[in-house]
Amino acid sequence: MNKTNLIDSMAEDAGISKAAAKKALESFLENIEGALKKGDRVSLVGFGSWSVSKRAAREGRNPQTGKTIKIAAKNVVKFKAGSDLQKSVN
Repeated sequence: MNKTNLIDSMAEDAGISKAAAKKALESFLENIEGALKKGDRVSLVGFGSWSVSKRAAREGRNPQTGKTIKIAAKNVVKFKAGSDLQKSVN
């Protein structure tokens, strides 16, 4: 399912226009992104939670040449599925 399919499905399920569903989805995504940028954790009980984790700088290897390279530190987004979501998939 891609973003367009999700918007279509949301519009049909909620009985709203596709434009309203698109606006709602974009607002949802922007709010999650904003919270993660501030370092907050976003949790939807039963569905899952997003958090930001710091990945330290490290050394790696170029697989083609075997040469050692430096990999910079960065923040990564993590998602952990909630129990209800896990049960519905299995």
